[in-house]
Amino acid sequence: MQRRDARLGLLYSAPLSLFLLMTFLAPILLVAAFSTMPEKVFNLSQAPDFSAYRTVLAQGYWKSVAWSLFMALAATLILLVVCWPLAFGMAKVFKRFTLVLTIGVVMTLFVSENIRLFGWVLTLMKGGLIEGYWRHWTGTGFDAPLYNGPIIVFGLVYVYLPFMLFPLAQGISMVPDDARQAAYDLGATRWQILREIDLPLAMPGIMVGSLLTFVLAAGAMAESKLLGGRAIITIADEVQTAFTYGQNWPLGAALAMVLIAIIGTVAIWAISKADLDKMMGGKS
Repeated sequence: MQRRDARLGLLYSAPLSLFLLMTFLAPILLVAAFSTMPEKVFNLSQAPDFSAYRTVLAQGYWKSVAWSLFMALAATLILLVVCWPLAFGMAKVFKRFTLVLTIGVVMTLFVSENIRLFGWVLTLMKGGLIEGYWRHWTGTGFDAPLYNGPIIVFGLVYVYLPFMLFPLAQGISMVPDDARQAAYDLGATRWQILREIDLPLAMPGIMVGSLLTFVLAAGAMAESKLLGGRAIITIADEVQTAFTYGQNWPLGAALAMVLIAIIGTVAIWAISKADLDKMMGGKS
């Protein structure tokens, strides 16, 4: 019976497995193959020489990788701190208002990321909404807070807030109210409850939200271009430049594979630590 169920499971999963193979694994394998080609080759008929990886190491592209990972980590930590109170309220306090708040956050995703970021550019630029009104009222102006690292991190926090908020709220909702109440009755402080009960029991949501945010932010490009003005060049910028303006597909593929390898390692580690079954409400 179990063997029959296993065969049926494989049969039912075959279409989805084939779809994932064609749409996910095949492009990655193609990029990996191009990353081994000689410089500025546009087909796979050449003998592989891995010179693109030597170029990545020799020309300092690791700085773009480091900046991308650092800003993604900073945005993830900021979002964890910012979203925790809001996620706690959605899971434990707001009751029916949670639906209204959820709809409000989700509706922001209906607007293009680039349009929302352009809105911030028009708001923060020299002569923009804030500086323009300030100069009109006071007669003095100030430099635009654009084109630097902190504003890029702000853009990442702004764009990827929903990807931290919703998994975090789901994780907090899994924390039993009885456990928190019992801790209060035994004299535990709020910080002790947060450290000993809320954080450990909500860890699946923390891990999933942090993973989603970090992975998306590490590969982000619009924030550095629109808000950063290329003051900091991210690895996604380097990949696009190599594939388009540089016309060096092997270099772009090698840069992409470096980013995929780093993010894949982080993702596999995080998934191995997160109890996804418990996150979905099942039994551990």
